[in-house]
Amino acid sequence: MEHRALGRSGVDVSRIILGCGNFGGIGSSPAFFGKGETEAEAHALLDAAWEAGITTYDTADAYGGGRSESYLGSWLRRRGRAVRDRIVLTTKTFNPMSAGADSGLAPERIHRQIASSLDRLGVDAVDLYLVHAMDSDTPVAETIGAFEELVAAGTIRAYGGSNVDAAWLEEALRVGSPAWVQNSHSLLEREDEGGVLPLVAREGLGYTPFSPLAGGWLTGKYRRGEPPPAGSRMTLRPEPYRHLEDERVFDALEAFEDLARERGTTPAALAIAWLLAHPHVTAVVIGPRRPDHLHPALSALELDLSPPEHEQLAALFT
Repeated sequence: MEHRALGRSGVDVSRIILGCGNFGGIGSSPAFFGKGETEAEAHALLDAAWEAGITTYDTADAYGGGRSESYLGSWLRRRGRAVRDRIVLTTKTFNPMSAGADSGLAPERIHRQIASSLDRLGVDAVDLYLVHAMDSDTPVAETIGAFEELVAAGTIRAYGGSNVDAAWLEEALRVGSPAWVQNSHSLLEREDEGGVLPLVAREGLGYTPFSPLAGGWLTGKYRRGEPPPAGSRMTLRPEPYRHLEDERVFDALEAFEDLARERGTTPAALAIAWLLAHPHVTAVVIGPRRPDHLHPALSALELDLSPPEHEQLAALFT
């Protein structure tokens, strides 16, 4: 597994990052806490990722209401110090830990939340810490000041922003030293090309896109005129993807599937390969539900897209 420096963080990450957002829940939604992967299922997925060479693991305090961090922590204890010393841990804060609990990026909350994250993970420090969303109630300078304090204390090595826009990033860069951005980005979601990615390039930041398959839309599972498969994202949380139910999107997806077939690969692998071939993408965060779901990402590492091929695929969805 290839590793790359994450911007100016001083941390090297594996080019595929295991997203642990479905451990004990479905992301940060309190309605799904206690669902998602069980602890045993999470451990099996972590084992498979480790054996595949993935050394970077991404979680958040609110994933599964804390269960994701706890499951990752119990796996680390089982695996022992030899594994812990070789992996990179990323966690995040912003969302409430339970229905009705507080949220946000006020400094006192950041300090409280990182302490609880370290306890669940069973570690003294994490390598990377992320703002999980922007907080309109807290000045960016106050949030960044708290993150800088954590760096100075050795609690975290570097920090960045997830689900942030260019204006937030500009302000964070003015008052501090964020090292990277982790936003949703794929062939079907390209908003960062207009603002965030130029800033990433200008400032030498890392960029680790998540949702590379656009909620499963780039896997070929959603077909024109057919109901979505049972248990798929479009049956659980369809709202973010309703705009993709468009004839032009289906046209592009069918052409994309043909190109994948011509290359002897799958649409999912080709979609991840497109991200990996982007000059400003450091690594890609994937969120598999089972060990066999790792296969497209691992296959993507073997696909070498030329710049013209990269542009051809982008043009399909433009």
